Amino acid sequence: MGCICERIRKGLGPGFSLVELLVVIATIALLLSILMPSLGRARSMAMRLKCAHNLRQIDMAMHLYLSGNDDTYPCTQDPVSEDPNNPYWLWMGRGWRAFVEPYLETNINKDNPSVLFCPQDRTEKDEYEATSYAYSMAFYHSPEQIDDMNSPSDTYDKNKVQPSVPQRCSNVAKPSGKILVGEWNSNHYRIKSKDPGWWGWQGCRNYLFADGQVRYLQAGRIREANDGLPDANLTVGGIKGRDWPRI
Repeated sequence: MGCICERIRKGLGPGFSLVELLVVIATIALLLSILMPSLGRARSMAMRLKCAHNLRQIDMAMHLYLSGNDDTYPCTQDPVSEDPNNPYWLWMGRGWRAFVEPYLETNINKDNPSVLFCPQDRTEKDEYEATSYAYSMAFYHSPEQIDDMNSPSDTYDKNKVQPSVPQRCSNVAKPSGKILVGEWNSNHYRIKSKDPGWWGWQGCRNYLFADGQVRYLQAGRIREANDGLPDANLTVGGIKGRDWPRI
């Protein structure tokens, strides 16, 4: 007792016992275990919203492009890459990037992807040149051509290339149901196996629709395309069809 009184007299106050310190540490650990998942979810939500913002910026750039090109969507002959050893198609992020670049900022590349890269995309930037979003092939082929394609390979096989056909805004029959641009990978909902992108029924993605809406949807909520997958490239009916809602 005298020892405690001496500490109080000197302004030190009573000390903590080992048990009290352990209780405090255990309480802090418990609070952290409760808060960390919530903080993780909040961060993931913030990244998902940033991704949705990217798509809204892309929508603005696409509309500026349409205004300067007789209301016609980006269109060119596939494949669009100049390197025969590294072919890629217009619908891939690397392909349509050049069409919207003037309306975003100049010199967009893997080191400066602008809004073409999702902040939660785990793909190595070199693989797709830091582009996270795909552009529906239905916007540069006729509905008849799209309905004649029934395999993912029809969208990237040089031996199956069909001539591109420019499509105008007026050709979109259901703007609120036709995906224009969307995340290729399930960046905000992790898939345990290799992500098949639009060629699989796993995961969730942000999609930009032709009417400007951005929706975060499970792959299972996308309508089955001509290849039997939730593939916005091969929408039944092409630009006149719809990808969502499923029913």
